[in-house]
Amino acid sequence: MKLATWNVNSLSVRLPQLLDWLAAASPDIVVLQETKLTDDKFPAEALQAAGYGCAWFGQKTYNGVALLARSGQAITDITRNIPGLDDPQARVIAATVGGVRIVGAYFPNGQAPDSEKFVYKRAWLAALQRWLAQELAAHPALALMGDFNIAPEDRDVHDPVAWAGQIHCTDEERAAFRALLDLGLSDAFRLFEQPERSWSWWDYRNLAFRRNQGLRIDHILLSAPLAARASACGIDRGPRRNERPSDHAPVWVTLR
Repeated sequence: MKLATWNVNSLSVRLPQLLDWLAAASPDIVVLQETKLTDDKFPAEALQAAGYGCAWFGQKTYNGVALLARSGQAITDITRNIPGLDDPQARVIAATVGGVRIVGAYFPNGQAPDSEKFVYKRAWLAALQRWLAQELAAHPALALMGDFNIAPEDRDVHDPVAWAGQIHCTDEERAAFRALLDLGLSDAFRLFEQPERSWSWWDYRNLAFRRNQGLRIDHILLSAPLAARASACGIDRGPRRNERPSDHAPVWVTLR
């Protein structure tokens, strides 16, 4: 089984690239972030024609998440957003596919450590942690995947000195990431030896991709039963080379 996550940064713009990538990479389950589409605009027919069933949760202009599963795999027990959290933003979609609980999430950006959006991010992270503890109790085989908007360690940042204390790299955000690991989850990327300076996001400005000046903020966290089955994990930089690309690259993991 191959799982993947990709912040497509507008599915209406990136749909042809997504279809090409699905054909080339052949993942079994994919979660998408920043689809930026209302539910009535979601391209379910195009994705079904490409061999994927879909569940989605969107809103106009901002946010939006989706879950794709290879045709023949039922998508059941769908949850949209964090239960109990009053949140108008479409950020979470969870479902069970092939006996695995998949949680796809677009974590808040937070804007700046002294902003109201950062207060929202911290509250959202706390709510996610509480809910995931319940989900793990009910679903021991669980994968949390998405754009976390958190670089967990200095090695996940191209310039740790310049980014110190900045959004994505604050002590509070990194503590929240560790709290997710403390639930019994493992960072799939770090289960394997990886090339140095491996990022999943590069700013559109300042030739950041060409200079490889990025952050690793897209993650796949696996519960212990799934981590024991993991055989490889990586970042696919290929789509970032496309014309009019997303600023994020897909992250994938294979399970035995």
